[in-house]
Amino acid sequence: MLPRLILSLVLACSATVAFAQDKVAYHINDTDAQALATLRNIRNHLDTDPMAKITVVTHAQGVDFLMEGAKDRGANLYAPTVSALVNRGVKFEVCEITLKNRNLKKEQFIQEAEFTPSGVVRLTKLQLQGHAYIKP
Repeated sequence: MLPRLILSLVLACSATVAFAQDKVAYHINDTDAQALATLRNIRNHLDTDPMAKITVVTHAQGVDFLMEGAKDRGANLYAPTVSALVNRGVKFEVCEITLKNRNLKKEQFIQEAEFTPSGVVRLTKLQLQGHAYIKP
């Protein structure tokens, strides 16, 4: 009886590991150089692995694409793409230190944006929690 119980526990643990959700932290600190490509990468990531848990952490000039009315070089709004990704479970976080340093207000950002006290600290904590780190 005991060997069967042990075997069952081993199989259950193996199945849990096999179905573990990937956790990823994307880091953006320059909207012009990184935002559009990162949004495409995230869409492709989710198309391949729809269960991935993705958090995008922004600071410095990387917060700009999350501001109301922000457009890419082709004059397309970022907001619809961000909204579609939020609907797929992606979180977008803005560094509050950046807000202070750049005299920005939370009200200037799209409703999908969340805020974190420090982008760098948040990235560190996500990595310590097992998130892979990607900086396109």
